[in-house]
Amino acid sequence: MTAASADPGPITRDDIEQSFRAIQTGVVGQVKSKRTRIIQGASAAAVVIVLLVFLFGKRAGRKRSTIVEIRRV
Repeated sequence: MTAASADPGPITRDDIEQSFRAIQTGVVGQVKSKRTRIIQGASAAAVVIVLLVFLFGKRAGRKRSTIVEIRRV
């Protein structure tokens, strides 16, 4: 007979807390290991977005700008 099939008795608050801590430890460990890649990806995406906005704004400014020529007489 295995330990899982034996009747352990009622589930206590300590059993539930222990299970939640085990789950939380696993999730926190995975997030910490992937944190640097997530930050690098977000930073690269932000730089690309800012660059695209700058370039499209520059192009739109050229299209809409008026050239005023002043001549002295």
